[in-house]
Amino acid sequence: MAERNFLPPAPNTARGPNTSALFLSLFLLILAFFILLVTISTLEEVKTKSVMDSLTSTFTSIVPPSTDPTRFKSKEGDLIAGQQYQETVTDIFAAALQVAQIKVVHPGRLMQVQIPASTLFAENAARVLPSQFELLDRIVAAASGRPPGLRFDLEFIIGSRVRDDGGLPQSQTLELARAGAFAREMAQRGLPPDSIAIGIEPGDPNDVTMWFYIRREAEVRLRLDSDDAGDRDGGEE
Repeated sequence: MAERNFLPPAPNTARGPNTSALFLSLFLLILAFFILLVTISTLEEVKTKSVMDSLTSTFTSIVPPSTDPTRFKSKEGDLIAGQQYQETVTDIFAAALQVAQIKVVHPGRLMQVQIPASTLFAENAARVLPSQFELLDRIVAAASGRPPGLRFDLEFIIGSRVRDDGGLPQSQTLELARAGAFAREMAQRGLPPDSIAIGIEPGDPNDVTMWFYIRREAEVRLRLDSDDAGDRDGGEE
């Protein structure tokens, strides 16, 4: 009987590529993709840090490191309070006197109101018209609502005829009496005496100008201290 040799079957070369090799290749591609993402994010972080460092150095050169940030917040609050006060005063005069000319000279700091003296005072008399008492009360109420650290000051100026030599009258005149009457009425209604100033200027006696100032109390104290120091220095010479 003939001897038979049994050989193992030859591998089937017609089958597809090795599955393990495919998974390994896919894994390497995904790994390379994530490495690329990490590299990009690191670069972006470096860019962000450099931008922040640049901004910090720039603003440090403008604002000293010792500057208290609350100072800027305080000034912003003062400006808003001043503008609200100006809006209130505008509404008061717009409702009471249609002839009033209102001008905001510096927002949150200074405004001007011009009215005819005939709308405020009795004819040829230094007496405020009773019909304008409500106007004065509303002005005082608005000024009394000032926040801490601020002053709402009022200057009342009335026109006056000049003397032959061009100067203002030194004796009592109707205009001076009217300015005094206005100040007394405002004080009686609660306006602090140090918050109002009166005066006359060359012009039509029927012209009244009111200046509404919003000042910080620290600024007023500094100015007063400087004036006192100047007076002392002048007295010593």
